[in-house]
Amino acid sequence: MTTRTRAHTSHGTGGSPLPPPRTDRAFRRSRSRSPGRARLTGASLFVLAALSALACYFTFATWLPSDIRDYRDYVTAKPCPAHPRAKAAYDCLRTVSFTVESTEVKGGRSGSYEATLSGAPVGNGVAVFGDSEPVLETLEPGDRITGTVWRGRVMTVSKAGAEQTTSDAPRAEFQVTAGVGTFLGLLAAMSLVFGTVRLARPRAYEPFAWRPYGRPLLIAMAVACAVVGFSFWLLGIPWGLVPALSVPAVACTAWVLPRFKGGGRRVVRAPLK
Repeated sequence: MTTRTRAHTSHGTGGSPLPPPRTDRAFRRSRSRSPGRARLTGASLFVLAALSALACYFTFATWLPSDIRDYRDYVTAKPCPAHPRAKAAYDCLRTVSFTVESTEVKGGRSGSYEATLSGAPVGNGVAVFGDSEPVLETLEPGDRITGTVWRGRVMTVSKAGAEQTTSDAPRAEFQVTAGVGTFLGLLAAMSLVFGTVRLARPRAYEPFAWRPYGRPLLIAMAVACAVVGFSFWLLGIPWGLVPALSVPAVACTAWVLPRFKGGGRRVVRAPLK
């Protein structure tokens, strides 16, 4: 009588051996859901929420009002008289002549567009530009150019009838700034909610996790604030409407996203024999 020894392996319905259980994956999952790790992540999210809230407050309380105030003062400033007083010369538009000492025109991701100016009673130093056209690319060391100085900074330079604005000149880009502040506020709210859930339910904090809910929500927040802020700037829509539109759009996304993710799951049942 012959005795056959069978290996202790599990087989599927077709007789083929099944793969061994993924104990390493289960270990990582249980480790990631440990209460201590979850609470530590929740505390980190609380810190992120506090920092984002402070940055949001700074944006709307200091940065944005300062930009609005500087832009209004700049566009209403008048040319300086022939012999202005010190205070008047600081706030008026002063036209002076500069000598170009050197220029730097470097494109690319880490590019720089600068001109070192001297020879004027005010505004001497490095003037920074956003690009090389139409004046910076034509400048050579020793050239004499005309510049407009306001509050000690060079606002514009001109040569041969062409004029170029420097990066120091105030611009009406309040909608973009409001988009940055709105994103920071939404990031603070998201971090606060996710951190609270992890501290309150360290073993059952889903779906308030990076996957599958946190990452797409963060992307939606960034896209919404960037698109609304930039579009409103191009269209000239008041900056106060940026958070008024971005926040409800992100709130709707946050409400729909977990239902969309949950609705996409299908349970596949094995056929009965």
